[in-house]
Amino acid sequence: MIALIVNWFLSALSLVIVSHVIPGFEINGFGTALIATIVIGLVNATIGFILKILTLPITILTFGLFLIVINAFMLKFAALFVSGFVIRGFMPALLGAVVLAIVNMALRYMVFS
Repeated sequence: MIALIVNWFLSALSLVIVSHVIPGFEINGFGTALIATIVIGLVNATIGFILKILTLPITILTFGLFLIVINAFMLKFAALFVSGFVIRGFMPALLGAVVLAIVNMALRYMVFS
């Protein structure tokens, strides 16, 4: 249970860091980041799962790089549901998806190893 809460806080911290690095990727505060993290998780578990199954041939052809595009769409979609979480355009979403994955991986490595 503690690991789940730590992962949740690390994901929210990752969103805040990405919002400071990527122009056009905006989060109003840490509370908004916590809510956005839950919404992103729910969107990825439902719509994201279905999209990843449907686009599996394209993902295989691009050696998995198309998953970054899907993650960008999922971030933009999640931003529609959270007030205070705004992504202005597709490029900030795409760059945000890449940076978010890297930052999240680095933070988890630092905390859990």
